[in-house]
Amino acid sequence: MRTEKDFLGEVKIPEDKLYGVHSVRAQSNFPLKTPFPIEWYSAIGLVKKACYRTYRNFRNTAIEKQLNGPKGHQWMTDELIGSLEAAADELGAGNFFEHFIVPGIQGGAGTSINMNINEIIANIALKKMGRKAGDYQSIDPLDHANIFQSTNDVVPTALHLALMQLSHKLEIAINKLRSSMEELETTYRNQLRQGYTQMQKAVPSSYGHLFSSYSDALSRDWWRVSRIRERLKEVNIGGGAAGTGMGIPRFFILNVIAELRNLTNLPLAHSENLTDATMNQDSLVEVHAILKAHAVNLEKIANDLRLLGSDISRHQTVKLPQKQMGSSIMPGKVNPVIAEYAVSISHKVYANDQLISSLAAQGCLDLNAYLPSIGVALTESFNLLESACSSLQNNMLTGLIVEAGKEETELYQSASVTTALVPYIGHNMAEKLALRMKSTGKTIFEVNEDLKILSTEDLREILKPSSLVSKGFSLNDLPENKK
Repeated sequence: MRTEKDFLGEVKIPEDKLYGVHSVRAQSNFPLKTPFPIEWYSAIGLVKKACYRTYRNFRNTAIEKQLNGPKGHQWMTDELIGSLEAAADELGAGNFFEHFIVPGIQGGAGTSINMNINEIIANIALKKMGRKAGDYQSIDPLDHANIFQSTNDVVPTALHLALMQLSHKLEIAINKLRSSMEELETTYRNQLRQGYTQMQKAVPSSYGHLFSSYSDALSRDWWRVSRIRERLKEVNIGGGAAGTGMGIPRFFILNVIAELRNLTNLPLAHSENLTDATMNQDSLVEVHAILKAHAVNLEKIANDLRLLGSDISRHQTVKLPQKQMGSSIMPGKVNPVIAEYAVSISHKVYANDQLISSLAAQGCLDLNAYLPSIGVALTESFNLLESACSSLQNNMLTGLIVEAGKEETELYQSASVTTALVPYIGHNMAEKLALRMKSTGKTIFEVNEDLKILSTEDLREILKPSSLVSKGFSLNDLPENKK
């Protein structure tokens, strides 16, 4: 065991651990084991690396110009800077995550996150230089690992970076799902289906229309998610504790963003108002609203297909792939678990949206103390939605079959089909046909034969599948204009 201390006292740390006294205190204060997102952890490593590179350039520029550093600060050696940069590289790759012991839900606006990271980086760097963990006289978590940084600019900047990377993954997942939906649209383009409004039979439609509607909704989702980077590209790195840059060299403030851009290949930019970017989190609320809209569409799609493929559905025209046993007691039962998975995820995203909105509003004066909880909820929603898209595509749309033969036959027994006749015979005569169909259970062709409202030839022409799913009618389609 090694002993570490702060102004509150001493703490014993196992020799093989890379965290330190500040991390242990936070772990004790926040005992709930809420996982911290590894994507955010890795992004902090990249931000730290950019800071160390900027520090090196600042030092070199000052030395070339024969300028002294800040009073009380001795320039770090190339070896020390290199060790810090190599340590930050390790975090950027997701290594040593087991030494990050601070939970995702915490108090303190992320100070515990930054300190746990600083301690890991300092101790990795010490080991790379052949020294023992905890030798903070050589490399200090604050004076060295945290040089010219603040929790309040490093942690939110890293969150924006992590979310930009996650948004790209979600874009890909949505696009794959949309592509699968387009394939279903093409396959069943002219397959008639009974339309429903308010759970009652409505005008005829087609499975092509159904799947194309889902495809277009997903296209909108993809477009909105693709714009997320624009919402997140402005960051506050270099702003310090409150966005004023106090205690940070102007050279560092102006140049650190370029280093971060080079490291990430992302279109990052300084916010024009660093204090605004530090205190206000409405951009994160906007980003999650985009995720919520996508969750709404996923739930609608999943619920619709679950209903159409259910035993309640009269013809069970939509055949969902059977993926796993559905009951521990009922033999042969299979449940729509993929659709249920997507619905469950959607509702978790809705809950996260409420959390993010309310905590963003809780920001007080110059800082939002609840950024850790906001960030955890955001990263969770990105990962949940990517998972939902992937499962819907691979486990439900792939293998989904439409068997609409019987449904198409019985469509002509549905009184709603008389809607197609309104332009040709008027509402009152169409209603007469509909009421007779309901009372007798006969098809529209049989009832028309009884009532002699239209010729059989004209009726079949009007009601052929291509006519029913075409967009509207032309005056040239009317019998009187064909003669």
